[in-house]
Amino acid sequence: MATLKDVAKRANVDVSTVSRALNNTSYVHPETKARIYAAAKELGYHPNLMAQALRQGRRRTLGMVVPRLDLAIFAKILHGFDREALSRGYSTIISVTDDDPKVEKECLSRMRGGLVDAIALSSTGRNNRLIQDIKASGIPLLQLIRRQDPKISSVVGDYESCGRNAVKYLYSHGCRHIGLIAGALHLNPYAGRREGYCKGIAQFGLEEIFSESQKRVNTFDYGYECSMQLLDENPDLDAIIAMLDVQGLGAIRALKDRGVGMPEQVKVLSLTGHHLGGMLQTSMTSLEMPARQMGEKSAQILISDIDAAAAGKTNSPVHISFPYTLTERESTAIL
Repeated sequence: MATLKDVAKRANVDVSTVSRALNNTSYVHPETKARIYAAAKELGYHPNLMAQALRQGRRRTLGMVVPRLDLAIFAKILHGFDREALSRGYSTIISVTDDDPKVEKECLSRMRGGLVDAIALSSTGRNNRLIQDIKASGIPLLQLIRRQDPKISSVVGDYESCGRNAVKYLYSHGCRHIGLIAGALHLNPYAGRREGYCKGIAQFGLEEIFSESQKRVNTFDYGYECSMQLLDENPDLDAIIAMLDVQGLGAIRALKDRGVGMPEQVKVLSLTGHHLGGMLQTSMTSLEMPARQMGEKSAQILISDIDAAAAGKTNSPVHISFPYTLTERESTAIL
């Protein structure tokens, strides 16, 4: 493997000139630089990016730790995050935890060990001590979708208004027995949307109807089992609100298996829209976050924190809450 010395010898210059030319750290005469580039190409020289990063104190890499990507809002967030990172000269390392605290701990520990300059995470809430240690070590952190610590920057949705507006919409469409697929209330997206649901129910003088399951909350099976429970316990049920699209898919399957007409008898609405919801045989109404913009903003905040740290400064935590937009589809209205 070719080295800087080999390139210097081929280009007939010293090693420091090769380093300055390839790293653009100071002026090198254009003819000399062209000769160095040609020599590097002829020899197949590739710079040691990790060594450069260690010398510069940066790895030019951002980390993202999320519970899942399939059928989840995180895939679109990642797209915006990675595009913004690339435009600013950074790459992205992604870890998927399946909401397993042990997996999350391992992912965070590896990233902390030198892989990344900053981390965006959607935490399980079970590794708070480790997260505090990472923050104290000087690695910028950002809470993505799930905000748990006010001392760490966050990019989230307006969860309370999301739940409240879902009830308001369904009530305006004649629903009076509106069930909510609940769960994971130690996480603020779920807790916030449930709080909004309760406020909406109270506003219209309706009865709160909840269902929970022992399945993992962000799965099809959870939505299916909870919907079956709602149907069993509430014969007058006329609407189901799912926290996530993947739960909504389970609800739609449960209605089909029970022979319940949708939307004529029971309407289904998701509180976290995914583009797949519009592609179903019966498309699903949802409240949707601007996921790509959220990803872009998350990358911007982290890179700003990295730049501040390099200048010996510390940015104050930034907390941004994005509004939801209702997308009406066939699961609540015949279009």
